[in-house]
Amino acid sequence: MLRIAADIGGTFTDVAVFDERSGKLRLGKALSTPDALVQGIESGIAKAGCEISAAALFLHGSTIAINTMLERTGAKAALLITKGFRDIYEIGRVNRPDSYNLYFTKHQPLIPRMHRLEADERVLASGEVLKPLDEDEIASIAEQLKRDGIEAVAILFLHSYRNPAHELRAKQLLQRLLPGVFITASHELSQEYREFERSSTVAANAYIGPRVSGYLSDINAHIRDSAFRGAFLVVQSTGGLCALDQARQECVRILESGPAAGVIAAKAVCIAAGISNAIAFDMGGTTAKAGVISEGQVLTTGSALVGGYERALPVQLPMIDIVEVGAGGGSIAYLSEGGALHVGPRSAGAAPGPACYGLGGSEPTVTDAHLLLGRLGADRFLGGEMRLDVRAAERAFYGKVAAPLGMNLIEAANGVVQIAVTRMAYAVKGVTTARGLDAGNFVLAAYGGAGPLHATEIARETGIRRVLIPRAPGHFSACGMLFCDLRYDFVRTHFTKLDSLDFGAFETIFSRMEEDGRRAVAQSGIKPAEIRIGHALDMRYVGQEHLVTIDVPLECFERNDRSAIKRLFDSVHEQRYGTCAPAEPAEIASLRSSVTGVLNKPEFELIPAGGRNPPVDAGRGTRPAWFSEEFVDTPVFDRELLQAGNVIQGPALIEEHASTTVLFPGDELTVDPSGNLILSIGAADER
Repeated sequence: MLRIAADIGGTFTDVAVFDERSGKLRLGKALSTPDALVQGIESGIAKAGCEISAAALFLHGSTIAINTMLERTGAKAALLITKGFRDIYEIGRVNRPDSYNLYFTKHQPLIPRMHRLEADERVLASGEVLKPLDEDEIASIAEQLKRDGIEAVAILFLHSYRNPAHELRAKQLLQRLLPGVFITASHELSQEYREFERSSTVAANAYIGPRVSGYLSDINAHIRDSAFRGAFLVVQSTGGLCALDQARQECVRILESGPAAGVIAAKAVCIAAGISNAIAFDMGGTTAKAGVISEGQVLTTGSALVGGYERALPVQLPMIDIVEVGAGGGSIAYLSEGGALHVGPRSAGAAPGPACYGLGGSEPTVTDAHLLLGRLGADRFLGGEMRLDVRAAERAFYGKVAAPLGMNLIEAANGVVQIAVTRMAYAVKGVTTARGLDAGNFVLAAYGGAGPLHATEIARETGIRRVLIPRAPGHFSACGMLFCDLRYDFVRTHFTKLDSLDFGAFETIFSRMEEDGRRAVAQSGIKPAEIRIGHALDMRYVGQEHLVTIDVPLECFERNDRSAIKRLFDSVHEQRYGTCAPAEPAEIASLRSSVTGVLNKPEFELIPAGGRNPPVDAGRGTRPAWFSEEFVDTPVFDRELLQAGNVIQGPALIEEHASTTVLFPGDELTVDPSGNLILSIGAADER
């Protein structure tokens, strides 16, 4: 049985094809096609030597959801909300994270005030109906929405997490009165309290819904026309897979689709390599992302701010805790009005791409900088499929950066790389230092087409001593989808003091969530190898506002062990905030349950063993590459020909089809039995 995984990024579309019978993995990479994204998938599948009709499973991850939200290219949407609460979506939490920033600006809602309409209904926090829904009023609102040309409607009624009856009925009425309009209700996405976060989540789902749903439908229709008869699953932000129909209705669940798959793959690779603590660092053409594997588990969060902390909009859904910055291989270098040099977040993307691609781009990018510094080979990009234009890169850098700043080309290119490295280090620190973790205690697992180019410099910037470059880093997120499982997450708000916790009531709530999850797995059409259930609690000290989520072993509930739950909470609180209060009472706000349908995974192939010195035929000669303050004649190696046990002293360049690993002077590289490159930063200095 064949499984095809396709990951569409801002610059490249990556495809991984896994044959379960032979255990073989085939890879394909093609430029993304912004005007017709399916074409990029087709090209990638063809380059992998496969036909979609031969596959039994098609797995997909994409940045379209988050890009639609960040670029503000979504639908003309409306928000239907309980009377008196029209402005909570705009008021938010009145956060001002930087008190001394004179240029601070508030978040901009995805739905303007003129399209936020009120319904005269009310449900209490207990779930009791205080004021019934007026169906005639909903019909009148539908007429107004039709006149305004609204393409999507978000419904947020107060306390619908406790009693969703009014939201359900309003949705039914609007679907009948507004055929073709995308309708979404808050309780379908989040069944926990906090009205602002819930309104922001459902508004985001409505805003991106028509575009994302249409995109997924187009891909499904296209592959069905190509005789695909298998199951189409989509990667969620949790790193789990869900059925196509759910992804089309609950589009906001796939905001971090591609990056999440990469973190799942990083976890699998690191565990196989005996590494329990790692930072998954993914740098592609447009952005750089980082997530954390701690003690063998991927760190997750119950909500995230999308779009940068200051102006971000919250999304209250379970997802892998990922920090993202706008720095990738295609990030454009430019000068501000004051003459300061900046890198990103604007990207050259796939069209026209970096200047060196020769596709019409004229802006200098990070990729152009590496070409000028000799770290990329002009005749070896994508295995030689795509020749890079050095002269075009020189022209772009000279005209836009070097000449205006009075620098030579190399100084300008090196400056751009250093700025990009600093920005990417923020992502690494964002998931470690900002979470109470010491980055120096982690291994940096770097992937994405541009990750291995920058990994050693980022490691130095953040105090990391070891770096792992997995096999096929340029296709890693696509490969990661093959390690994903079916997963469904549920949350229920239920306030109670820990001291008075009713374990019987909790068991009932958890059982209902588990039943919903098992039903969803069964409806996916995929038969998993096993079902795994996870339980977690959102907790805080009595009198606090902010919550921490703790994973609770099943035996704590079986033994009715309140003290064990309290110890777990104190420990997590201390790690997150640097302090805890064992003597203070705690309370529970929400219950979480994850239901995972475990799928069979590819096995990691071992590579041939060799001696300490790489085989002679693995060498590709030397070329001048810039390190620190000068060009150095640097050995170049073909990664595909390296063997387990080989050791390489820096400086060196290790090339493969979709990426290049840069090894700095003083660093040491060892090839492990699975073909991973293990880089020891400053190993020579320690000797």
